Amino acid sequence: MSKLSLVVPVFNEQDTVELFYKALEAEHQNFSEYDLEYWYIDDGSTDHTMVEVEKLAAKDENVHYVSFSRNFGKESALYAGLEHATGDFIAVMDVDLQDPPEMLPEMLAGVSSGEWDAVGARRTSRKGEPILRSWFSKLFYKLINAMSDTHIVEGARDFRVMTRQMVDAILSMQEYNRFSKGIFSWVGFKQKYLEYENKDRVAGNTSWSFWGLLSYSIEGFIDFSRAPLVLVSFLGMFSFLLALIGAIIVFIRAIIYPETSVFGWASIVVIVLALGGMQLLSIGILGRYISNIYLESKHRPIYVSRKEK
Repeated sequence: MSKLSLVVPVFNEQDTVELFYKALEAEHQNFSEYDLEYWYIDDGSTDHTMVEVEKLAAKDENVHYVSFSRNFGKESALYAGLEHATGDFIAVMDVDLQDPPEMLPEMLAGVSSGEWDAVGARRTSRKGEPILRSWFSKLFYKLINAMSDTHIVEGARDFRVMTRQMVDAILSMQEYNRFSKGIFSWVGFKQKYLEYENKDRVAGNTSWSFWGLLSYSIEGFIDFSRAPLVLVSFLGMFSFLLALIGAIIVFIRAIIYPETSVFGWASIVVIVLALGGMQLLSIGILGRYISNIYLESKHRPIYVSRKEK
């Protein structure tokens, strides 16, 4: 029998660990021709998440886990799960059941047929989410697809079933700064997305804050687009042209009206602040790219494991 490995990142999800397991076991009858393997990746939880995971592992030999020494982030958890999974096919799912288990049979049929290397899930709506978060999410997809050569499907979830070949390709990308949505697209292969309506969490609260999502989005821009660097170059050229035009105007004015005083101090302050702001923005963008290079050059591990089973 072929084996399906489920990679399930968890962080402070003590209320959903067992609910997820029961839901998948119930759904397993619809794809019983596959053996099922669970990989819970604990991203440094501070509640009783690991206690719940260890209870499942004690009663089911197909439940495995990796517990991090601290919180390394969901990207590191995804990498660890893919690295440990031993299945012929590998699925990535969130433990809160916002990724519908009932989609797995169709996903598996798509990849096992050989027609697709990955079948993922794409939300067609964001019902139940804050309006501001939904608006920024749509804006992010529009901007990154306009700026990057790597197309990222709007509304795409991490939830997907992949072939072993595709997972091996993803694992070969051992960069420290990871943005999985971009990596899944960058490796290529034949990919398909199934649409579904947004679902609420089955229990607990999300660990993603607005600022956390914003920081994650910025990481996506830095990892998969050079457009911010191009923008910095255009800002420099634009400010230089403005300064050149201003100098010409001042020179001509001084010749025609030599008795006229120079522009007022308020205008000078505004110009200095504008140029200073553009310089700080440019330095900040450059600094973000350089900081990524700095982190990559350290060759630190993507995660540190405290215990595994």
